[in-house]
Amino acid sequence: MHSCARITVWAFASLLAGCAATAGPGAPSAPSARAPEPDLPIALAAQCEQTEEDGFREHARLVVVDNQVRELSWKLWVGEKGGCTFELEQFRQTRSRPSIELAERSGSACRLMVWRVPARVTLAHAGCEQQCSPGIYEEAWPVMFDPGTGGCATR
Repeated sequence: MHSCARITVWAFASLLAGCAATAGPGAPSAPSARAPEPDLPIALAAQCEQTEEDGFREHARLVVVDNQVRELSWKLWVGEKGGCTFELEQFRQTRSRPSIELAERSGSACRLMVWRVPARVTLAHAGCEQQCSPGIYEEAWPVMFDPGTGGCATR
């Protein structure tokens, strides 16, 4: 994935996570503060393994049936600096529509989010510094899958 696309997706995921984190129980929602989320169904059996020119690489497996995550294994590396690891066993699904959200079972702030736009399904993280090597979290980008092929998305 081109680094500009990674930044855009990461910024969107951060916006979603920030909006979710600031709304307390019973707080009114502010529709203009959140980016619109399309409610496209997610059914996917995908695997993405790729290495970028800058040394960023990832191995991600995601299986979703009727917006329910059945398999998830995601490892990413930021060059030789270190990486992050996410396994489904560490998480429980807390939301399925309009996008999927998984919360870390330990109760930390770590969340995984899965959403679909027509051309791709994105798997992103927020608040998951502890799943990564020290000092690399800001460079740990989301992974995008092609919903048609199940491989890595090209855009």
